[in-house]
Amino acid sequence: MRESSVPALAEPQLTGGLADSVFASAVADPGHPVLARRAADGGWHSVGAAEFRDEVLATAKGLLHQGIRFGDRVALMSRTRYEWTVLDYALWAIGAQSVPLYPSASAEQARWILADSQAVACVVEHEDHAMTIGSVCDALPRLRRIWQLDAGAMKELAHAGRGVATELVDRHRYSVAPQSVATVVYTSGTTGRPKGCPLTHANFAAETDNLIARYPEVFSYRGSEQPSTLLFLPLAHVFGRMVQVATLRAGALLAHEPSLAPEDLAQALASFQPTYLPAVPYIFEKLMRRARRTAEEAGRSGPFERAVELAVRYAAAVERQSFGTGPGPSASLRIQHQLYERLVYGRIRAALGGRARYAISGGSAMNRELGLFLAGAGITVYEGYGLTETTAAATANPPDRPRFGSVGLPVPGTTVRIADDGEVWVHGPQVFQGYLGETDNSGLTLTQGWLATGDLGHLDADGYLSITGRKKEIIVTSSGKSVAPAVLEDRVRVHPLVSQCVVVGDNRPYVAALLTLDRDSLGHWQRQRGKPQLPPAEARRDPELHAELQRAVAAANTAVSRAESIRSFRVLAGDFTEQDGLLTPSLKLRRRAVAKAYADDIAALYGPSERAVAQLPSGLRR
Repeated sequence: MRESSVPALAEPQLTGGLADSVFASAVADPGHPVLARRAADGGWHSVGAAEFRDEVLATAKGLLHQGIRFGDRVALMSRTRYEWTVLDYALWAIGAQSVPLYPSASAEQARWILADSQAVACVVEHEDHAMTIGSVCDALPRLRRIWQLDAGAMKELAHAGRGVATELVDRHRYSVAPQSVATVVYTSGTTGRPKGCPLTHANFAAETDNLIARYPEVFSYRGSEQPSTLLFLPLAHVFGRMVQVATLRAGALLAHEPSLAPEDLAQALASFQPTYLPAVPYIFEKLMRRARRTAEEAGRSGPFERAVELAVRYAAAVERQSFGTGPGPSASLRIQHQLYERLVYGRIRAALGGRARYAISGGSAMNRELGLFLAGAGITVYEGYGLTETTAAATANPPDRPRFGSVGLPVPGTTVRIADDGEVWVHGPQVFQGYLGETDNSGLTLTQGWLATGDLGHLDADGYLSITGRKKEIIVTSSGKSVAPAVLEDRVRVHPLVSQCVVVGDNRPYVAALLTLDRDSLGHWQRQRGKPQLPPAEARRDPELHAELQRAVAAANTAVSRAESIRSFRVLAGDFTEQDGLLTPSLKLRRRAVAKAYADDIAALYGPSERAVAQLPSGLRR
């Protein structure tokens, strides 16, 4: 199949902007809980629709008083917290545009985005952020104001706006059109400087309204239970922003968790108990690894692995039944599955708060077996695919027939096409109109609104999309064999000991890989075998560890031909981090930076002659 399309389920937004739904909800049901804030005792305080509207209005008045005008851009540099959502909607209420900055952004990254977006003001979370922005202010003549959340910015804005008439905010809000820009979200910059993607109110409305209509089990009440989510994804990423907007437009309950530390996240999940969970595959992989370690430490690794295998078989049988290719789980399989409900599956759900039955996964590929296991354990993961340029999801697995291992069908109202070279093209109302400041987007946006994504993929007979790699990441060996590294990398990373895998081999005789170790899993593996607790830099020389990793590589190689398989690998002394410039803030690999930082290690994979070439100045290499 070369093209797949799903009709729209929601009417396009013809007037107004995103902030209108906040004001409408406050009139329709003033006390309806729309957000939850962390209370001093660690519990959660519900914020009703009218209370939230009043906070948005007070902040909007303050912004107007402080000189923010229609069309101005204001940067937000903070972790995921309640105030971000208030500021987003306050800016939208006066026709201004938010520009997200990752809280981990360096001074140079912040300077580039603030200068490129021509932001006139910036809201930061704490003093460190203020110092980061302050260090580059001299290069930002348009930047007039900096507010600091931890220094009382919200109270300051509310106090400043006390004399501003509500009618002035209303006049600004009524001037916002669906095609007005709501936010400028910058790409992750894996291959160069981040690019600004202006996303309109109509882009977000089309994306979220169609998702809400497509997934009623996620966004609708179950009896008296209000749907709810704990948002810990970075709001600087379009995935988190989409979830924020969708949750509020659906009338669900939104809570924020700024910390990704395992103990903080576990406590927040346990206390808030969300019904659905948006996350990246890394979070689910961590959950699986922790559950496996707990079982092994309790001496129950055998029963746990049987429970995993049974859950995968059970979910696969349900999947086949949904596509009409099987009868569903047998009576024997159902009985066995029920036996592990209390021992294993219930505990997996408890780690996510106990009430979650659905999860939304994006950002990178999820292993099929992991998706099947979670489904068998009672948590259906809807894996999707999208870009900043598509306002998050362009495809997602449908609720009635998820196909695990794929990224699903087009979002309603969207068409996906596979070009002659295998590139994925997307057309739909959530697709942006071009990068900020670039008048010629011909290399990206094709005729009639088609977006050439740069990703490679294929559509199966039912119209489900699978992503096989990036065009720019294709490795071509010296023998001319083209290899998509993502297939191998994702399979190697499934092993608990592996944190990162980078496949190399461009212009070289064969494919090889760099591996990094997961420190927690390594420590557990060493304890289970009575080995000394050595750090990765020393443990990587352990022959038994090397043999274990060799098995992981061999398992990954079964997915490809011999010419595409990993022939050798090297375990690195440390992991890749954002601080080292090897990962983007959204945890994507910066391949060029990795290749440069580990040029000697890559050369060592290919013998003495390659090592000699690696020592040459870059201009003298072949």
